[in-house]
Amino acid sequence: MISADDVRVLMGSEEKNAVLVVIEGRVEVIGAGRLASPDYRGALEVVSREDLVGRIGESPSDREIEEQAAQLDTAVTELGG
Repeated sequence: MISADDVRVLMGSEEKNAVLVVIEGRVEVIGAGRLASPDYRGALEVVSREDLVGRIGESPSDREIEEQAAQLDTAVTELGG
């Protein structure tokens, strides 16, 4: 579900408070403020850009991005996302 491309989109987001969410079976990167909107009610917040940067830095390698995507995907799968 969560791919390396999703992680790259989050890392490349210009929105400082960007978050990766899963909603209705799809993965999106949105501003954290949009989580309160009706369109994202019930969305699962997977990781914020800030937390991700704390884990892998501002300029991660492709391998680090792929590993992080796999870890996030596993976590979401285990939650039933």
